[in-house]
Amino acid sequence: MLFPRAWAAEIAQASWGDRLDRIRTQHDLPGLAAALVGPTGVTSLAVTGVRKKAASEPITPQDEWHLGSNTKAMTATLAALAVQEKKLRWDSTLGQVFPRQKDLQKSPLVAATLTHLLSHWSGLPANAMWGLFGLSGKNDLRAQRASVLELAARTSDLPQPGSRHEYSNWGYVLAGHMLETVWDASWEELMQRRLFQPLGIQRAGFGGLGTPGQNDQPWPHNGKGEPMPNNGPLVDNPAVLGPAGTVHLAMQDWGRFIAEHLAGRAGKGRLLSSQAAYEHLHTATQPPEPYAYGWISLERKWGGRVLHHGGSNTMNHSVAWLAPEKGFAVIACTNSGSEKAPLALDQAASLLIQQHQA
Repeated sequence: MLFPRAWAAEIAQASWGDRLDRIRTQHDLPGLAAALVGPTGVTSLAVTGVRKKAASEPITPQDEWHLGSNTKAMTATLAALAVQEKKLRWDSTLGQVFPRQKDLQKSPLVAATLTHLLSHWSGLPANAMWGLFGLSGKNDLRAQRASVLELAARTSDLPQPGSRHEYSNWGYVLAGHMLETVWDASWEELMQRRLFQPLGIQRAGFGGLGTPGQNDQPWPHNGKGEPMPNNGPLVDNPAVLGPAGTVHLAMQDWGRFIAEHLAGRAGKGRLLSSQAAYEHLHTATQPPEPYAYGWISLERKWGGRVLHHGGSNTMNHSVAWLAPEKGFAVIACTNSGSEKAPLALDQAASLLIQQHQA
């Protein structure tokens, strides 16, 4: 299914919409969405398949998708706003933001900076036992993230920040908690107020999708590609993980965020005051390790220095490729945790890159 004609007229309905459907069919995915993005937003979009395997409700252009770790670039952008407003510096440390955390003062993490946390150089492991925080009796997510900090501070045998690169959801949760502390608001509230609203993003939220028991949004599917027993807001990783990967939104709205980064690199960003601020977010912090701030910075013939990230909550997958030097990006999502999903999304991205270059 392609989006209505009211969308960008340049979409080639036969040339890549049908090919996208063939990719979905080849990899036995329930639903698949892909879009080309320019500095002003989505320029062309196609969706195909159904919300739930063996059900009849089709994917629509207005449906929302779980981004998983593609949330990280949003948290990093929020951090750049805090730096711009002088609430934090890129070299602000956990010890400076949380001076009363006694265990932290004894840990190497006391010297972990905002940059370390957002570029995976903090030394923290990939994950904590996230489910424990929801069982703590603390319903306030800020309080839960404070507990995450306490656990991190008590974790033994951590390396000095900056000495070991390890992809860490834990680090992003702590970076989000730094933002909560300096702005005195939850990460979720900050995302809505400081990021989504200024960019005109209207269909965005956190956690799993859909009304429980109703097939009104793409239904989550497990690693075998089978529908999960349930859907809805709670069918996701624990909410405490928010800054590392719980955002869901419509493709057009994700396109608005992606477009902001393309426009920012052209000196026309709305959120940050300088082109250099976007360049900072897009630059690897400790080369040759390519991780920047929520993006992996890579060289590609088709785009020069490009930005890439994939995301999954094990029941959905997403991928983004940005070519700021060329002024375009491609994004794709599926409501499946299947091991075939990443390859399908890569093929969808390649299809759109070819479409852009045609």
